[in-house]
Amino acid sequence: MALTESDIEPAFDLWPQLAGRVRDAHLVNHSENQTFRIDTAAGEPFMLRVHRPEYQTEISINSELAWLAALSRDTDLPISEPLPGGDGKLLQHFVTRSGESRRGVLFRFIPGREPGPDEDLVPLFRTLGVYAARMHLHVMEWTPPAGFERQVWNAASILDADGLWGDWRLAPGVDHRVREVLDRLCVALAQRLSDYGTGPDRYGLIHADMRLGNLLVDGEHVSLIDFDDSGFCWFAYDFAAAISFHETQANIPALKAAWIEGYTSVRALNARDIAMLDAMVMLRRMALLAWIGSHAETNLAQTHMDGYATGSADLAERFMAGPIWG
Repeated sequence: MALTESDIEPAFDLWPQLAGRVRDAHLVNHSENQTFRIDTAAGEPFMLRVHRPEYQTEISINSELAWLAALSRDTDLPISEPLPGGDGKLLQHFVTRSGESRRGVLFRFIPGREPGPDEDLVPLFRTLGVYAARMHLHVMEWTPPAGFERQVWNAASILDADGLWGDWRLAPGVDHRVREVLDRLCVALAQRLSDYGTGPDRYGLIHADMRLGNLLVDGEHVSLIDFDDSGFCWFAYDFAAAISFHETQANIPALKAAWIEGYTSVRALNARDIAMLDAMVMLRRMALLAWIGSHAETNLAQTHMDGYATGSADLAERFMAGPIWG
């Protein structure tokens, strides 16, 4: 159930920055979770992420926050900064005014705007490639704390009927033709991913959702937010996530080249890694198709729902016939 601004008022007392100081609160995003902007009487803004029930566990949320802390300590990547509550814990529990138990994390406000798909995104994607490579290098050297637990994004967890984001077969627009094409795609994808393997040079903890909606651009400065979907997957998937919902646009080849350029300025990719980018795009596309079906009540799903299944089948046929972009 969607929460209102008044529903979350009991949460304000959990953080000393907010207790007795909130002037305004309003919803700014509702996809997997709900994110509210909180403004204090002193004019200081914050972002409160209220977690959707039964998506992430307490252990997995705390694991995400542990990785954020490690990235902040070990790198200078511009990422979200969670703030502890009055008890010193980053993850807080509260009961809404309607009596529903929820979890919340308060983040320091980051200025900026979400870039649009019709802008010149080539410089931005070069930056995203750099960010992805630096995160992957960090993960390859980082030892997670005991009990660390995040979801796994692989062929089974995305393509199977009990996938993490639901069953793509139930998504709007999956008619007989689309189903036949995408069934063949699933077989081809599973085989290619199995052949590629999960060696430590290509698979590990990733952001997994570096799409335009999770970027804040402020002049030349680009910040990366929302690690809620971070999990274990192929490193190349971070490119696929970056073009989420826009995989069929004409500028994708240029964005792909820019991302590779940025990435390889920090960390090498071999020919096989680069060749697998198309497979990752299709894997992500299938994840999003399932997500649209299981989150049809959200504005984001409704925005992209029309034609997404048909577009996925068309892209799948190109993929199975050869490289998508030549």
